[in-house]
Amino acid sequence: MLDGKLKEYLNEKIPEKSPLLKEIENYAKKEYIPIMEPYSMEVLLQLLKLYKPKTILEIGTAIGYSAIRMAMATDATIVTVEKDPQRIQMARKFILQSELSNRIVLLEGDALNIVEKVELYAPYDCLFIDAAKVQYKTFFTNYEKYLTERAVIITDNVLFKGYVYDSGPPNKKLQRIGKKIDEYNQWLLTHPAYDTVILPVGDGMSVSIGKCKSNGVKK
Repeated sequence: MLDGKLKEYLNEKIPEKSPLLKEIENYAKKEYIPIMEPYSMEVLLQLLKLYKPKTILEIGTAIGYSAIRMAMATDATIVTVEKDPQRIQMARKFILQSELSNRIVLLEGDALNIVEKVELYAPYDCLFIDAAKVQYKTFFTNYEKYLTERAVIITDNVLFKGYVYDSGPPNKKLQRIGKKIDEYNQWLLTHPAYDTVILPVGDGMSVSIGKCKSNGVKK
């Protein structure tokens, strides 16, 4: 993860955001709703601009910030899943304000239980996981079957405040989550079908792509 001064320097270089994005950020801060860290978001958007996915599946809408940012930065259709009723209400409000409702599909329900709904919009060129940390592996395995051969899987918060490699301040809950994410990271990095790299930006971001045979076809 980035040290304080470097993080501040990079955040200062991020282009000015629209009034709507500032409104969402302020709301998230006021209501203690986690959204992506500023520089992590910029890295995610740059990856998507390079990869040019047509359809993105996001697990963990929260209040719609990431979905809106991804829709603004690409021409992709975003299918995003959220189970919290209050967050769904705010997400719908902000998505409507963004005038991107035609490209953002918000599915209500637990991502562990609405696989059939998500399947209706498949296949996906990108899977973005940013929901319940202890369920990362389950989200990955539940939805990888709906990905195209060229798909990229991006997972946020995989360094989890340093708890994946250091116990940090005594906090049993955070330590348990950190251990679970460390197990997920190890599983990803040794997965026989994927090549994965962990980027030390924000709270950590993993990027996984299918391994290719010598002829360029995914295994």
